[in-house]
Amino acid sequence: MPEVLDERFAFGENWQKFLAELTPDRVAEAEASLRRMLGVGTLAGKTFLDVGSGSGLFSLAARRLGARVHSFDYDPQSVACTAELRRRYADGDPGWTVERGDALDPAYLAALGTFDVVYSWGVLHHTGDLWRALGLVTERVAPGGTLWVAVYNDQGGKSRVWRRVKRAYNRLPPGLRFLVLWPAFAYLVTPSLLFDLARGAPLRTWREYARTSRGMSLWRDVVDWVGGYPFEVAQPEEVFAFCRDRGFRLERLRTWGGGHGCNEFVFRREAGDR
Repeated sequence: MPEVLDERFAFGENWQKFLAELTPDRVAEAEASLRRMLGVGTLAGKTFLDVGSGSGLFSLAARRLGARVHSFDYDPQSVACTAELRRRYADGDPGWTVERGDALDPAYLAALGTFDVVYSWGVLHHTGDLWRALGLVTERVAPGGTLWVAVYNDQGGKSRVWRRVKRAYNRLPPGLRFLVLWPAFAYLVTPSLLFDLARGAPLRTWREYARTSRGMSLWRDVVDWVGGYPFEVAQPEEVFAFCRDRGFRLERLRTWGGGHGCNEFVFRREAGDR
């Protein structure tokens, strides 16, 4: 069932703060993650659709790898973040467009046409209707093109608990949200920090997070996780079957097992599929 949308997390506010931490090393890590998961050295000559561009980091990475990029997001502040990165790194570049759009709007998506690479990392489960959004996004992949999506792992009862945590966070006044955020942060991060300490490498997880996590920020990712609502989840086999039935072949998969992160899927659309 679609999520209720009246308590939507302000994703763009979080991304605006992330931009203050953005460094050339983080951009380089984002580029490297695109090359690794897509199995390419360059995106020159390719078109790239960033569905839910957020901070704009991966739109920037795709553009630097040579793709012609179209970025859109539902959240106006996220659109502003992506536009700010375009201004900083590619001001006036006709090969990168940024606008507001809705992954649940079939008319908007159809007007975009199709793309060689469609990228939507950690987005569709926040639309309020995961499966409808995924179905619409698959239609934007050109025959022979690539779809890379990341969707929250279904943990069963734990996912239902996290849904309540997220709703509680968003219902609180901003000044009181630390009452949910800090306990959740301790629950999520303390085990790794204790493990680092035990092996004689204090704070290693924190220091190396950008390198091991696509150039992202540990703190900003925790805020995004705790606040991220609407919230839906899926089992890996559900995403696989859904895309297979629409003419896609799975090329690469990264799962979290029983964890709470995003399972990542890289699919190839059959060349003869329309």
